[in-house]
Amino acid sequence: MSETDIKAKLLEAAAMHVPFDGWSEVTFRAAIEDAGVSPGLARAACPRGAVDLALAYHEAGDQAMVTRLEETDQSEMRYSERVALAVRTRLEVIEDKEMVRRGMTLFSLPNNTPDGARAVWGTADKIWNALGDTSQDVNWYTKRATLSGVYGATVLYWLGDDSDGHANTWAFLDRRIDGVMQIEKMKAKTRDNRILGGLVKQSESMVNSMLERMQPSSGRSGNDMPGRWSGPV
Repeated sequence: MSETDIKAKLLEAAAMHVPFDGWSEVTFRAAIEDAGVSPGLARAACPRGAVDLALAYHEAGDQAMVTRLEETDQSEMRYSERVALAVRTRLEVIEDKEMVRRGMTLFSLPNNTPDGARAVWGTADKIWNALGDTSQDVNWYTKRATLSGVYGATVLYWLGDDSDGHANTWAFLDRRIDGVMQIEKMKAKTRDNRILGGLVKQSESMVNSMLERMQPSSGRSGNDMPGRWSGPV
């Protein structure tokens, strides 16, 4: 049985326990028993127990989003509409809000915060990749950082939204994306200004110089950082 299969069985078994016991050791042990997976194999697949299982749950949601986006015709959509669709799709593939709510609690703990941040960054990265992003410079980072903020805020709003069909959440999402687009328009106007544009280009040059050896993530699993460092030749 592969690690992926083990995690899938554990997640299926954990679904009925998480709403009551959270992503906890109690849930992890119950999932092992219910799934009929040996403790040794379960611990090998999830060395940190419930934390790794919660991350596997998040990654499964990301993959479900990517699959659905690949099956959706986006040819007539504006770019901002495609971004909104991706975020909305990521939330729509979630079957139980309580699983996410409990995950927010888990990853708000100081020792788990880095894992939560990486998970959100990973979602933003998968969204941009699914939308065909090919940026290689500092824009690779700023796009994902901005979308991480939009996604995180939208998830928090969605968790408390009881409107019909989550209409209020989708309106909130549209406002967040519109706000980002307005910033981009202001940046474009600034670049068109002879004086301010020169200052912006100078600042961007300094940032690019600092990050010139930083490359986008290779996509390998287990990469702890949002990118990778290319050392001196």
